Amino acid sequence: MYSKLPNLIIAFHGCDLSTYENVVLKNESLEFSKNDYDWLGNGIYFWESNRQRANEWAEEKVSRGQYYAPAVIGAVVDLGFCLNLTDSAYVPILKDGYELLKMRLQNEGKKMPVNKIGKDRLIRELDCAVIEQIHDYNHNTEKREFDSVRGIFIEGDEVYAGSGFNSKTHVQICIRNPNCIKGYFSPLSENIKYILP
Repeated sequence: MYSKLPNLIIAFHGCDLSTYENVVLKNESLEFSKNDYDWLGNGIYFWESNRQRANEWAEEKVSRGQYYAPAVIGAVVDLGFCLNLTDSAYVPILKDGYELLKMRLQNEGKKMPVNKIGKDRLIRELDCAVIEQIHDYNHNTEKREFDSVRGIFIEGDEVYAGSGFNSKTHVQICIRNPNCIKGYFSPLSENIKYILP
């Protein structure tokens, strides 16, 4: 009853300049990510209210030779019916998804995927599989399907020694229903002559 998030949020998508031009200038749509290691399952990814982190991510892709030039697309998003992993009310759904995945893979004679690579677990095959299992279950049982998934990720180095804060902590959103995206925009730079409201 109380877990509905505000109607509209501002979100940012880090990308290559060519993607930015296609979406912002040519009215194309962002494409779904369908990797088996996507942190929140398959969908269109955004950083909630965090242009800087979206830009850092795009710059990291450039440094690895995956992008030519970094860019950030802004979006106005309605999360709709959201699998909000920042709300403890959704923890039982995650647990059920894990158990369903475990049973299915045991029946198929397959091993459970694992999250791996460093303390941040950058490759999240288990989490992706659990969330996709939840979506499959809802779809196959004709339950209401989630429009989006939202999670908090504590990532990066400690801000200072002994800190409970990390340098890359962020809220990430995965949009599964493209109708949740109300519009794309080119983010403005701050006008330093004025205070931020």
